[in-house]
Amino acid sequence: MPYLHEAMYAAQEGIPLAVIDKVAVDFGMPVGPIELADVVGLDVATHVGEIIAAELGRPAPDSSRLRELVAAKKLGRKSGAGFYVWAHGKPQKPAANGAPVPQDLIDRLILVLVNECVACLREKVVEDPDLVDAAVIFGTGFAPFGAAPWPTHGPVEPLEVITRLGQLAAQYGPRFKADAGWPSPGVATVKP
Repeated sequence: MPYLHEAMYAAQEGIPLAVIDKVAVDFGMPVGPIELADVVGLDVATHVGEIIAAELGRPAPDSSRLRELVAAKKLGRKSGAGFYVWAHGKPQKPAANGAPVPQDLIDRLILVLVNECVACLREKVVEDPDLVDAAVIFGTGFAPFGAAPWPTHGPVEPLEVITRLGQLAAQYGPRFKADAGWPSPGVATVKP
């Protein structure tokens, strides 16, 4: 849900929906977060998003646009329209040609999700980093090639992620604060 929330924040900033989705797909996700919200159903995404935001103690993005779509019975793929119009089971996305792509957008989308994976391990929601990887890959479609949700399995060092989260927190707020479960520099947390 933090991944979907961050997509909503980006949309509120005026980043075109198709650009948000393209950045995620280019990273390796099977669909972008905006399309994913349409597939889940905007009524469900709105309801669950508010519950999870409250549980995490974070403000949810402004959901007025979602509420307008839901009130108009534009629930996403299941109703034929949501963020996108759907035809024959496929979203009809407007061309994003020439729309600027913020350089930090993929970091915002992915690192907020990875940070939540670390929180799940710290809170013992999940006991094993391999299970986090499997859950996020098979459960949410996280890009399975070239990266892994649990950072010590991927090509990026945890210290780099913590540093980047700090930069994003300084720019966008506390939703990017690095979770306390991140390993200290030089401390191995998983078996080689």
